[in-house]
Amino acid sequence: MPTMTSMSNMPNMPHKHHMPQSIIVHPVDQCVVECLMSLKGKVVILETTRGRLDGCIIDVKQDHVVLEERHMKFIVRICEIVWIMPEY
Repeated sequence: MPTMTSMSNMPNMPHKHHMPQSIIVHPVDQCVVECLMSLKGKVVILETTRGRLDGCIIDVKQDHVVLEERHMKFIVRICEIVWIMPEY
C-alpha cells in the first residue's frame, strides 16, 4: 500500500491540497420565512420549481417548510418556492 508521500510522486494522482471543492450556498430569504411563519396553520398554494402544492403549513424552518396535504406531509425547500398564495 503506498503511503501519502509515495502517492504524491505518482503521476495523475490528485494532491490533497489541489482538489477543487465546491460549496453551494443558498442564502436565507428572511422575508419569505417570515411570510410563511405568519401563514402557519393556514392553507396555502405553493408554486415551486417542480410544480404546485396546496395544503396546510404545519412547520417553518429557515431552509424549509412542511406542508400537509391529504394526510401526507411534504418538506419543501424554501429556495425552491416561486410564489405563495394563501387560500381564503
